[in-house]
Amino acid sequence: MAAVDAAAAASGIGSFGLMQRAGAGVAASFLRFYPEAARAVILCGPGNNGGDGYVAARCLQESGVSVALFHVGDQAALKGDAARALANWEGTSQPLEGYQPLAGDVVIDALFGAGLARAVPDAVSDVIARVTEAGTPVFAVDLPSGIDGRTGMVLGSAFRAERTITFMTRKPGHVLMPGRELSGILEVLDIGIPQRIVRAQASGLVAENRPDQWLHLLRAEGQETHKYKRGHLVVFSGEAGKTGAARMSAMSGLKAGAGLVTIASPGEALAENAGHLTAIMLHAMDSEADLLEWLTDERLRSFVLGPGFGAGEKARRFVAALRERHLVLDADGITSFRENPDELFSLFAGGPTRLVLTPHEGEFSRLFPDIAADTGMGKVDKALAAAARANAAIVYKGADTVIASPDGRALINTNAPIWLATAGSGDVLAGIIGALMAQGLPTFEAAAAGVYLHGEAGMRAGKGLTAEDLVGHVLPL
Repeated sequence: MAAVDAAAAASGIGSFGLMQRAGAGVAASFLRFYPEAARAVILCGPGNNGGDGYVAARCLQESGVSVALFHVGDQAALKGDAARALANWEGTSQPLEGYQPLAGDVVIDALFGAGLARAVPDAVSDVIARVTEAGTPVFAVDLPSGIDGRTGMVLGSAFRAERTITFMTRKPGHVLMPGRELSGILEVLDIGIPQRIVRAQASGLVAENRPDQWLHLLRAEGQETHKYKRGHLVVFSGEAGKTGAARMSAMSGLKAGAGLVTIASPGEALAENAGHLTAIMLHAMDSEADLLEWLTDERLRSFVLGPGFGAGEKARRFVAALRERHLVLDADGITSFRENPDELFSLFAGGPTRLVLTPHEGEFSRLFPDIAADTGMGKVDKALAAAARANAAIVYKGADTVIASPDGRALINTNAPIWLATAGSGDVLAGIIGALMAQGLPTFEAAAAGVYLHGEAGMRAGKGLTAEDLVGHVLPL
């Protein structure tokens, strides 16, 4: 956004005009959502975020609102537009340390915004603690102070805002946790920078996970389509008594559009699986030799291994046999390589990406312990590093699931409801991704589309869903 501001100024758009529109937008939003406030307490920082606050203070004062303004640092050191905004403020200002919350206050946090790159100063941390303890509502400008705009991580301490207003576009810190939660209700205000300038400065490598990122790659079905053209998905079942997870993966794959789905089942579990299946086919599969013989059928496009399969040597042998095929490795499949992750990575090294890994936080730590432990990296950074190491599409699961590709692309998912955090939900996701790969979607795009469809199914199923409910709400692209 700093580059966007500079490019806008270079194109002839006055930067102070942009600040005035931003500050006026803050004031207008405050008047709309906090009409009951006894006092607007505006906390101004030492940069342009503080400048927005000074403009908002003037607008609110002219609107008849009682305004109390507090600042960080030496106001005489302000430069550029922020200094000009301060010069237009006709009221008084006190050092930040002097603020004590009063009943009826609403805090407008214009301290640091999205550009913060280090822990907040102690004086700011103290005010954050006082405001939090008092339960004073916070309305953040750009991003709650203390949140890293690039990673969403808390830098020392941070405000928890009821609302946040940002300008032109969201930043990663608005959609990555915990920044997403701490931002509260987010409003994006257009302050007049042309979108061509915004887009020109965006890398395009990190974005929100939306259908326009991958939908165009799905082949349109013609009149002469048949089940094998829509792909054959294979899901490996666990032993008797541990077959339910594979069936949920298989059913979700069928619902997601795979033309044919087969459960590869141990002989001892065939009857158990058959008693619960109709549209899903069964194939006896007890050994690596059985699998290698079956793989002579080239129509077997993609595989899901892990849900209920059991962790251990058998899983590792099966994965090795599948190294030339498209594979979603989940749950027990991931855990099987925790002692030697490089064994897995070497199987899929080089060539096109054929592997999708779907770890939650604990599984990610087991496969990529050094990356997980790096506190200087955000979730996107970690997912990208893992994808490059494994030559795999990484679905780093959580409330802010990140999908990463070895080529440096990453998508942040935003459509998943919190009630998706339930047992078996990941099994459903694995089946959806496998089905999309079977239909011909490239690995990264299949992973991203699968995560999105999973979230949409969760929204349709509603609160209190179980994994079985979720399967019934899966729809194809």
